[in-house]
Amino acid sequence: MTDPLLITSRDRLLESVRGLSETQWHFTPAPDRWSIAGVVEHVALIEGLIHGIVGRLDAAPDASPGRNDAEIDEFIRTEVPKREAKLEAPPMVRPTGTVAPEDSLRRFVEARARTIELFDSAPHLRGRVLPHPAFGPWDHQWLLAAGSHSARHTAQVLEIKADGSFPK
Repeated sequence: MTDPLLITSRDRLLESVRGLSETQWHFTPAPDRWSIAGVVEHVALIEGLIHGIVGRLDAAPDASPGRNDAEIDEFIRTEVPKREAKLEAPPMVRPTGTVAPEDSLRRFVEARARTIELFDSAPHLRGRVLPHPAFGPWDHQWLLAAGSHSARHTAQVLEIKADGSFPK
């Protein structure tokens, strides 16, 4: 059964960017920050990357005995979306600025549909783990993390829109 986080985080991201002008899509609050277009490009890239990881879980090692899946699920739901701790995106999932916002949105929506399909068909992957670069080994929790990841970046979109210099 689809986790509601995958639906609500998709819908909130789409709502956060609805009706943006070209100028608003490409506004950057500071030279070292991403635009909303860059944020959405990144989210779409990560979603596709997660599909590749999940595709390797069948051959992944078993989790350590005593692993608390409910605790990890809760961490993914509650802590991953928080923006207090900044994480550096690996080069392969950093926005290039060459993708049109509507293309990034389309890719995200298509990828999220695939994420939902995988989530619904992946319970057998529970207990097969691959490491997350910051948070330790995850099993099909990678798919749940897609929802938390897009929620985290929806908060970033809202921060950009709240910036005093954001174009009206």
